[in-house]
Amino acid sequence: MATITTWFTLGLLGELLGTAVLAYGYTLVPEEMRKRYLLLIAIPGIAIVAYALMALGFGSIQSGGHTVYVIRYIDWLLTTPLNVWFLALLAGASREDTVKLVVLQALTIVFGFAGAVTPSPISYALFAVGAALFGGVIYLLYRNIAAAAKSTLSDIEISLYRTLRNFVVVLWMVYPVVWLLGAAGVGLMDVETATLVIVYLDVVTKVGFGVIALLAMMDLGSVGETAEEPTAVAGD
Repeated sequence: MATITTWFTLGLLGELLGTAVLAYGYTLVPEEMRKRYLLLIAIPGIAIVAYALMALGFGSIQSGGHTVYVIRYIDWLLTTPLNVWFLALLAGASREDTVKLVVLQALTIVFGFAGAVTPSPISYALFAVGAALFGGVIYLLYRNIAAAAKSTLSDIEISLYRTLRNFVVVLWMVYPVVWLLGAAGVGLMDVETATLVIVYLDVVTKVGFGVIALLAMMDLGSVGETAEEPTAVAGD
């Protein structure tokens, strides 16, 4: 029977493979996009450290009769703000909206962790605050940041922004459900099952987000090269 350590090890392998693919992708994207592209490599790269530590048995505490994986929350605290930061950079959002977005996303994780280590019923109140903050993240992504994207990006780039935004929002909405059904919530989902679901989500969201962006950036680079060719011919 598979154990939690097995799931953590599989998560580690998934993040390692994803980071390797994205690191190679750095050589394939246009040079002007490479600086922001580093964020995509950092996201699963941070997760490698987190999953390696959890697979080795580090980073967990007992709280309220259940295990809380502190390193998992540290991972999310570092990586999920990078996801939304990338979206803000892609959209050409203002610094004010970018800071709001990143801070709200970080606070979502902080309150989720606080709820996980706090006894009921206060834990549910903290969870509700985190959910409300995540609502603010969604609002910004679909309003302010989306408006910036519409005013600054090409049709292809807008399509990329919307795809990445919808991708993370839909998948991230599963995490609160796991929290509620798991040991920190009502306890309907055992820790092994919850861990399996979270590992799967982590690999898909972190690596999948980067791969989608990589493929789109490569297409954008190809479009740019194609657009330059007629100009070069005319110059000749």
